[in-house]
Amino acid sequence: MAAVGMDSEPVKPGTLYLVGTPIGNDEDITLRALRVLKSCSVVVCEEFKVGARLLRAYRIDKPLETLNEHNEVEATERVVHLLRQGKDVALISDAGMPVLADPGLLLVRRVLELELPLVVVPGPSSIITALVRSGFALDQFLYAGMLSRRPEERRRQLQALAEEPRTVVLLETPYRLRQLLADAAHIMPERRAYIGMNLTLPYESHHYGTFAELYERFRQSRYRGEFVLCFEGKPVLRAEAPRARRPWKRHR
Repeated sequence: MAAVGMDSEPVKPGTLYLVGTPIGNDEDITLRALRVLKSCSVVVCEEFKVGARLLRAYRIDKPLETLNEHNEVEATERVVHLLRQGKDVALISDAGMPVLADPGLLLVRRVLELELPLVVVPGPSSIITALVRSGFALDQFLYAGMLSRRPEERRRQLQALAEEPRTVVLLETPYRLRQLLADAAHIMPERRAYIGMNLTLPYESHHYGTFAELYERFRQSRYRGEFVLCFEGKPVLRAEAPRARRPWKRHR
């Protein structure tokens, strides 16, 4: 529903833009994203310092608001109020596409519920970057997000994912990588996997091997930084085709 201005005429609502931002390399931003960030009234970010650094990198001077797991309900209503006033708002995450593995879903649902304008401005994604670098099958894949922090629940989740026939992609915090690899190496030691670390940055690194091999590698050496983990789906066992019967030969 449109708001009503001082002259009693409806105020055209503003648009919420979901803007993809670089996942590491500042050059990985689209011309469209820059245009939207420069033209909107307010930029909403996850962490103020990160959002301010990003805007400084592109010489953009805009008011910043925060929306994160600590204030998501209040911030959502604040953004809705700005939209109803006719102001365009850009939502960004700390890196990559907003809402995906980041706060913002509540805001998107609220905007859809109120039938306010919503536009997605696509950009970099660590998930897709890792998947296409992995070399694994991509005709179908499963994004399983972050597994449980509780060891027993995480192992149950990995047990279920070990039966998944599609390529699987996981996200995890850097300090839990070893625990994740230890559990995966125990459950599916020979499954092939790929870890992409600090993707798009000059010092990005790529690690291939079975879960058993990767666990040993990361157990003995310290690697720091953000990462995405992909692993192959469980091989599908196909029943052997029945052997063709030899036609009976008529003896003469």
